[in-house]
Amino acid sequence: MADTPKVTLIIPFYNGLDWLEMIFVALGKQTFKDFEVIVADDGSREEVVRRLKELMAVQPFPVIHLWQEDEGFRKNLMLNKCVVRSRADYLVFLDGDCIPHRKFVEEHYRMRREGYALAGRRVDLPARISEKMSCGRVAAPHFERRLTRELLWAGIFRGEKRMENCIRLTSPFVRRFLRQRYAGIIGCNFSISKSDLLKANGFDERYVNPGTGEDTDLEDRLGRLGIRPLVMNHCMVVYHKHHKRLDYFNEPNRLLYQENTRNQVGRTPYGIVKEER
Repeated sequence: MADTPKVTLIIPFYNGLDWLEMIFVALGKQTFKDFEVIVADDGSREEVVRRLKELMAVQPFPVIHLWQEDEGFRKNLMLNKCVVRSRADYLVFLDGDCIPHRKFVEEHYRMRREGYALAGRRVDLPARISEKMSCGRVAAPHFERRLTRELLWAGIFRGEKRMENCIRLTSPFVRRFLRQRYAGIIGCNFSISKSDLLKANGFDERYVNPGTGEDTDLEDRLGRLGIRPLVMNHCMVVYHKHHKRLDYFNEPNRLLYQENTRNQVGRTPYGIVKEER
């Protein structure tokens, strides 16, 4: 393969090809080009995989497709496989229903800090805006500028919540006055050095349900190893597809999370390397 990229972008995926195609369009417009993409496919259907490979073949950046059988929600297992396969020293995680701003990869890489997991925010698109998203719209000049105006209008005049998350602040001087938060990793928009993630042995593969603990468990375990989360507002923006709000409470996940908290687990034995307890 070509020279080792500086960033590996990992995208969990399951059958949602329309939005992944828009993500590819957005990634083709990134101002930072030195990255590879790994599609973390948790059991997509054969016809979807066939179309995905056709899309991969025409992208201006390298794309790797990792697939596993559909045996339920095994996202963490697939994410660990992607971490092992990644070639870059820095990892960026983006969900398959989130379209990144053209500065997304650049800002994650430029703002990286040793000993931190860097987290951005997402803008939850209102239904009427989400339904209008298309590859043509994402590819158009000034896509983000036009979308920002539309989102702010929706927030001011239609009462949509947290539309201000779409505002990017580019001035380092202004950014110094923003209150930084040290909690709140979200799986759809965070980055970390590969070496730091390996200290925690990656993701705990016992989480086989979406919901409680899925993101927070990793954040807490990293913290116990001295790797702090750093939440950055108004940069590293992603636009999240509107869908019915999920019930994030999950009892088995809650029990796992409580177990790791009670035992003050940092490096999970149930991660990339399977370790005896």
